[in-house]
Amino acid sequence: MKISKLHPIMQLATAATLALGLGVAAQAEEGAKLIVNGEIEMVTRTAAPAYIDGLDEIISGWEFRSTETQALQMDDFDNSGMLGVDSALEAWNKVQGPEQKSCATCHGDVESMKGVRTVMPKFNEEANDLWTLEDYINNCRTERQNVEAWGYTGGSMTNMAALIAVQSRGMPMNVAIDGPAAPFWEAGKELYYARTGVLELSCASCHEQSYGLHIRADHLSQGQINGFPAYRLKNAKLNGIHARFKGCVRDTKAETYKPGGPEFHALELYVASRGNGLTVEGPSVRN
Repeated sequence: MKISKLHPIMQLATAATLALGLGVAAQAEEGAKLIVNGEIEMVTRTAAPAYIDGLDEIISGWEFRSTETQALQMDDFDNSGMLGVDSALEAWNKVQGPEQKSCATCHGDVESMKGVRTVMPKFNEEANDLWTLEDYINNCRTERQNVEAWGYTGGSMTNMAALIAVQSRGMPMNVAIDGPAAPFWEAGKELYYARTGVLELSCASCHEQSYGLHIRADHLSQGQINGFPAYRLKNAKLNGIHARFKGCVRDTKAETYKPGGPEFHALELYVASRGNGLTVEGPSVRN
């Protein structure tokens, strides 16, 4: 077979197939379930939302991992991402700034954040803009605590996002794409299907058209973000959504957008909407 005539992503996938004798990734064992701590059962497969044309079924990234990696996410004692969660819990209760306030001063116990992750990002009427979870976190810091904003993809921010995500584990993603959010969703969809970079790849090239293939010693998933923040074994730390977007764009050899910028905000809304119905897993464990 002459793979040089194939699209670049298919060249890579076909090369992997020929070299390794694999065409489709070895995913979770048939009927395997993601149950965290023996009590929180996750939805890792469900029907795709009606507004998504390219998929009949949506599948969590957990399903594309090896059995060993899957097991790490099933027990909080084995999930290294929980170290970041523990660190964020200290920050949640830390009184600071001239206002002498902590997150708990206004919000009480962190359990009050239950359900928040499921609807992020969402349109903020007061700001007249699309806000992510990170935007809300920094707004609380600068406007209520009167302290310095965290870096959008910094460790403290990602840890706090993970702590808040934990409160919604097992709840289905349900981001709104209508009303004032609609223009952002449309912009995100356009970005998702736009081919960019030297390889002329789009998000869809890998995560809609080629998911399940074995490539670069890893398995392409659908790129669902219900598990973020995600602890990646590759870099041994928690990774936020925009940090992962930046890495994906960089891999296509294209000029990336700025994390926290309008392009990635719109893309996050669209990608999150593709996973509506899957449950919040953060912090997940990925390769």
